[in-house]
Amino acid sequence: MDAPKDASPSPKLHTRLRVWEFADRYVFEPVDGLADLFLSISRTNGSMNLVQELPPRGPSANPKVRIVFGVVGVLKLAVGSCCLVITDRDCVGSYMGHAVFKVTGLKFLPCTTASSAEQKKMESEFSDLLDAAERSIGLYFSYEANLTLTLQRLYDLGDTFKALPLWKQAERRFMWNGYLLEPLIENKLDQYLLPVIQGSFQNIHAEVGSDKVVVTMIARRCTRRIGTRCWRRGADPEGYAANFVESEQIMQTKGYTASYVQVRGSMPFLWEQIVDLTYKPSFDIVRVEEAARVLERHYHDLQKKYGAVVGIDLVNTTGGEGRLYERYAKSIEPILSEDIRFIHFDFHKICGHIHFERLSQLYDQIEDYLKKHKYFLLDDQGKKMAGQTGTVRTNCVDCLDRTNVTQSMVGRKTLESQLQQLGVLGGNDTISNHPAFDADYKVLWANHGDAISTQYSGTPALKGDFVRYGKRTTQGILNDLWNALARYYFNNFADGTKQHIFILVKNN
Repeated sequence: MDAPKDASPSPKLHTRLRVWEFADRYVFEPVDGLADLFLSISRTNGSMNLVQELPPRGPSANPKVRIVFGVVGVLKLAVGSCCLVITDRDCVGSYMGHAVFKVTGLKFLPCTTASSAEQKKMESEFSDLLDAAERSIGLYFSYEANLTLTLQRLYDLGDTFKALPLWKQAERRFMWNGYLLEPLIENKLDQYLLPVIQGSFQNIHAEVGSDKVVVTMIARRCTRRIGTRCWRRGADPEGYAANFVESEQIMQTKGYTASYVQVRGSMPFLWEQIVDLTYKPSFDIVRVEEAARVLERHYHDLQKKYGAVVGIDLVNTTGGEGRLYERYAKSIEPILSEDIRFIHFDFHKICGHIHFERLSQLYDQIEDYLKKHKYFLLDDQGKKMAGQTGTVRTNCVDCLDRTNVTQSMVGRKTLESQLQQLGVLGGNDTISNHPAFDADYKVLWANHGDAISTQYSGTPALKGDFVRYGKRTTQGILNDLWNALARYYFNNFADGTKQHIFILVKNN
């Protein structure tokens, strides 16, 4: 899998920069030894160019200096712009041999032509939004690895593609800062163009018998219909669904690498939930006559990206959720085929609040599908042994709690199949027979669900104790009560501001 000789690798991204804050410009000095040129950004109009040396410094020009770890992009405002930089990072693991970092500090550097009066007005109007944007959570990046694409997609695109600059490789729908990077792209600043995803990245190292196993979970949040829980529901007319997240589970052992991808997303037709201070605002289906067209567009887009699709709908059969289920079932019926399947599984009716082991009834309905469409598998020479030809699309109302429990079950069954094929597990052996591995794997999925939930709802996932410990606990039920109340608060009193941030940063 080495790049061919005619595929010259792109210049490496800068990993550490010294920012000089002069009166008229910011100058970014690479301190990683990767280049001799400096990036200069005007503090009056945001224009940028590469320069060969720092401006003169003296008693009257004593600039403030700070270290940053990357340029996230430039945010254009009505009276100027702001440059967003990474001020802190934590290394959270490795992805195919390359370090992965979590953003733990962001800072806006203002670039504006505004007068002092206008500056104060802008600061007054935007300061709360910018402060909140600096606290954006769940942002991850790598200076060397493309986190926006699945392993199978990267493999299929080939070595010439992987020699491109990271931003050119990146899948735009999963690049959190795609809009912010546009000014740097226009100026061809490849060494500063750092793709960032929002979601999660975690891995565990375990021993199963005499074999070492590494399992990595990556969540990639789609930027197309971004937003918070009650403020973004359903799909837009183009078929992009709210809270759409791609989850990739990667397993490495004995030199082999396996990957399985599944997705979650709001029911893909036009519906909404208007925040009105009630605990559970009613659901409204909008433009019913367009539901089938929007849903078809969504599923055909999934087919192009993942192959076959089985949609698993976990909502209640009755009440407001029941109306959503009926619309979903009716709208998808015209496109059902061998490659598009639909299963409704009333999670609350069948599993209640404690009997989540009854998810085995759902697995029985999809086992043949999972075995038919397999998973991506590379041998110890990096050669492709098998490919994933279909995915599972899961939803409840929020695509958080019931969805995460269900996805963790699918992930577990798939991982067991992979380990059995490679001889790490016996034919009838399961992960649960290896307590240390089982405990770590449960925590991996629980943290995965909590990260996705916190970004969308403001709280960790409900029912997380089952994913984390394999059973419902009294403390878990109490935590669910507290988190449900917290979600009510966020929906009504905080998520509006977060929604404005999404609109500001994503330009949508």
